[in-house]
Amino acid sequence: MPEGHPIRQWAETFPWEALVSAIEHSFDTRFPKHTRRGRRPVPIRVLYALELLKHELGASDEEICHRLRTDFAVMYACGLRDYQVNPSQAHFVLPETLCEFRSRIDEALMDELLAIQAAAAMDEGLVSPAHLVIETFPSEQGSQRVTDATTLYKAHKKR
Repeated sequence: MPEGHPIRQWAETFPWEALVSAIEHSFDTRFPKHTRRGRRPVPIRVLYALELLKHELGASDEEICHRLRTDFAVMYACGLRDYQVNPSQAHFVLPETLCEFRSRIDEALMDELLAIQAAAAMDEGLVSPAHLVIETFPSEQGSQRVTDATTLYKAHKKR
């Protein structure tokens, strides 16, 4: 993977070890394992990187899961350095698996992950505390609160 590739550069800005550790701790506390039967679990790094990449690239669950099998940059961002394709598998990660993973990320865990990412970005000098703004106001579905996104949407709609 070329050092200048945008997805590689994006992936290298995350404190993956701390993020994965926080997710594992939260999941182990809230979802204890009852059996070792079945398929091996997909590594949390892979699932979390896919979830972040999905939003970064504007992809659907199906698209990002497919790109995991076909795009070396996505594989790299997911922490997969050695990868062999099994032709009998349509997906390494099923879209349903990604959806289940996403449903397990609660508000407390999301806050912790944001704090880890913000601290890492400040430590690396990527942002300063003066410019870091995190939206903390909950908005109910259907609320009329004005945001930059709704203003932009309305502006495009008027064209």
